[in-house]
Amino acid sequence: MRGLNGAISIARALRVNSTAASTFLRHPRPAPYAATYCSYSIPQNLVDRSDLSTPPIVRSDVIGFRYYSSAATAAATSTPQQDLKTRGAEQNSFNPKEVVLFQYEACPFCNKVKAFLDYHGIEYKVVEVNPMNKKEIKWSDYKKVPIVTVDGEQLVDSSDIIDKLIKRIHPDYDLNADEEKKWREWVDNHLVHVLSPNIYRTVSEALESFDYITTKGNFSLYERLVAKYGGAAAMYFVSKKLKKRHNITDERAALYGAAEQWVDALKGRKFLGDLQPNLADLAVFGVLRPIRHLKSGRDMVEHTRIGNWFSEMEHAVGQSSRMNEHN
Repeated sequence: MRGLNGAISIARALRVNSTAASTFLRHPRPAPYAATYCSYSIPQNLVDRSDLSTPPIVRSDVIGFRYYSSAATAAATSTPQQDLKTRGAEQNSFNPKEVVLFQYEACPFCNKVKAFLDYHGIEYKVVEVNPMNKKEIKWSDYKKVPIVTVDGEQLVDSSDIIDKLIKRIHPDYDLNADEEKKWREWVDNHLVHVLSPNIYRTVSEALESFDYITTKGNFSLYERLVAKYGGAAAMYFVSKKLKKRHNITDERAALYGAAEQWVDALKGRKFLGDLQPNLADLAVFGVLRPIRHLKSGRDMVEHTRIGNWFSEMEHAVGQSSRMNEHN
């Protein structure tokens, strides 16, 4: 009875929000590339890149340029939309003492924030929230994740967190640029809804995802067993409801269509931000990063044109800025 109640509790948690139902697992990637899923109250497989054994990557915030012939040329020709990282290094106006991310390891919106922090080289600590009791965020009136604290100041909701942080790095950044805003909204309103039916498409895929969650989250041994088998079973059936809710008839076709739609939006550019990723690039990459080495992610890269962009994003984002776990 206790085990059944535990499984029911997890299933209820996972059903709070349809997007939060998307759980991802990221396996180690082959060198030299690495690949990687709130405002949700449910776990989703969001994977950071702190534990990957990859060769050192030269980062543009260290050398002052990546695509320009010199740092001086970069400073003269770049705009906030075109070159977030280089300008951030030059300005050095945002240097917090402590940034802490309260997250679910499986959360796509937490992963959006992670991609942003990683790209800008902002060091951050992580507090993994137990989705069953949320004891780690009892101090906050906001009961979802992500929550970010910057030197004690609380920021909530992934898009709002990113908006506030980019303005601190680049005060002149235009958050209303039409193309970038459109595709950031597309990530939240479309892309994330396509992922859940793909991640939980089969029982084996659901088990694969929950196996990762239960090894990364704050679970006791008993809770891990209940979450893995009870949660996977629950989300397998929930994913079918999500598929119907979002009018998806073929999971893979919907995923491939979203990937192709994004590539079409690039219009031949390296990134939507042209020479450097903008906030829309980082949002898409953050959401897709955890599924890259799941079956759904492998299929997506094999059957669409998104692979080149994804590899370029891995290089641009570089190594994770995540510090040791903050408990």
